[in-house]
Amino acid sequence: MFKNEVEKINDYIEKIFLTLKDCEKKLLMAMRHSVLIGGKRIRPILLIKFCKACGGKEKLAMPFACALEMIHTYSLIHDDLPCMDDSDLRRGKPSTHVVFGEATALLAGDGLLTLAFEIVSSAFTTFDKDSKKVLKSLEILSKSAGPNGMVSGQSMDLKYENKIIDEKKLQKIHEMKTAKLIVAAAHIGCVVGGGGESQILSAKKYAKNIGLAFQITDDVLDCESTSASLGKPTQTDKKMGKSTFPKLIGINECKRLVKKLTQDAILSLKNFKGDTSGLKFFAEFLSKRDR
Repeated sequence: MFKNEVEKINDYIEKIFLTLKDCEKKLLMAMRHSVLIGGKRIRPILLIKFCKACGGKEKLAMPFACALEMIHTYSLIHDDLPCMDDSDLRRGKPSTHVVFGEATALLAGDGLLTLAFEIVSSAFTTFDKDSKKVLKSLEILSKSAGPNGMVSGQSMDLKYENKIIDEKKLQKIHEMKTAKLIVAAAHIGCVVGGGGESQILSAKKYAKNIGLAFQITDDVLDCESTSASLGKPTQTDKKMGKSTFPKLIGINECKRLVKKLTQDAILSLKNFKGDTSGLKFFAEFLSKRDR
């Protein structure tokens, strides 16, 4: 899926790693391992697709797309650590802390997070005439990844382990932990692409819906799939006492909800004059994925 886009993103990331001449070797290896062992590249692809749907060019979107992927990857490294979810497998390969040790994994996550903002800040000089877009995108990225976004979602996820919570609170956790960066991808894509306010609102609605659908599907796969096919341990939510949508509303209702969220996401694309066929396909693919 989107093989051409994934290759371009991976090539751009490879070039970024080649610039890290002073980076300690083991740390660099851990960072490369974490980012380049695989992944669907959902967030960067969304960012680029929305940029193009608003009439923008891929060249301006790419630094933000890759920075977002690095932030997402840092969160996965830390999420897998023994002090968090204690997962030994990620994207079908040993987790970063299993290969390089906990200390180096922690530093690799720190390095990727910091590198992401280095990439974005460098866009000020590369795209001088679009500096306002760069600054706005930097603000969106910071808010979505930090204490008003993904980090708080992770904290809430830990807080409510082995506790019974309602559907509303569970949805809030997923919106913060998973959907925030997906919404950021769509929002930034529209900003760098020159989209108007109505397009930004539509893009954020699309992303929020597919972000929630993505997490619900993850919960279902955790129940129904195997570690071999999923590329990460299964039944982890049950083992850690986490509330999930399958636990609260059942698997069949989860699948119905994912279908509705996907349909709502696709309907929100009507405000775009550019080609949105890829975004429609993307939403449908994510809702039907098996890993």
